[in-house]
Amino acid sequence: MKERFTVGMARNIFYGGGVFFFLVFVGLSFGTVRDLPKRDNSQNLTPQVAMGKKVWEENNCIGCHSLLGEGAYFAPELGNVYLRRGPDFIKSWIQSQPTEVAGRRQMPQFNLSEAELDAVVAFLKYTSGIDTANWPPNIEG
Repeated sequence: MKERFTVGMARNIFYGGGVFFFLVFVGLSFGTVRDLPKRDNSQNLTPQVAMGKKVWEENNCIGCHSLLGEGAYFAPELGNVYLRRGPDFIKSWIQSQPTEVAGRRQMPQFNLSEAELDAVVAFLKYTSGIDTANWPPNIEG
């Protein structure tokens, strides 16, 4: 074995590593493209879910809450809140805000109509049905 590291050896390592990681990238991309249709949740996308997303965006819920890991971390993660609490709890919680408990973060009162509340619940139900590969690992978000 040579004791010197030559330019040719460095070039071979560079090109060999480049080819290796390119093949890894292509393989992972192919696997992702193959698996995405199995994880599709679009059959549950209804006009009510779309309205719930619109209410979510208009009231800037993501400014405090995270949804499937995206958003702020001031308030709880809501990606699986439908599974954790259920529709009745979600509606009553939104309607009862702010709770006026001293020392707690307070959610503002948005004065949503019954149709808007149902739409937000439908949107949160939809998001809880997305296959997130078991994320978050804790049911409490």
